[in-house]
Amino acid sequence: MDESLRPATIELHRQDGLTVVWSDGVRSSYSVAHLRRMSPSAEARALREALASNPLTVLPAGTNMGALEALDAELIGNYAVRIRFSDGHATGLYSWQYLRDIDPASGRV
Repeated sequence: MDESLRPATIELHRQDGLTVVWSDGVRSSYSVAHLRRMSPSAEARALREALASNPLTVLPAGTNMGALEALDAELIGNYAVRIRFSDGHATGLYSWQYLRDIDPASGRV
């Protein structure tokens, strides 16, 4: 793994989201809603694919991002973080590479 893909610091704020300062000095900020929407879980990926192919897809109950919070984060080895959300979702593992890929400032999302 490229050394620049390792976080130097990670801060989780329940209402604001995740801030990562990478070892290459890049600072990435992810809102709670963005993290939840872009969860790498199979369930969230399937929903994103359904929405991409049919914008009229009915969203499952509980997808209101209004009062969503990030309750806690757990480091998974030295390659990822798992975030537990207030809507009960906690199955996505955000690898360092995936977090860099979904950085809102990158313009790739």
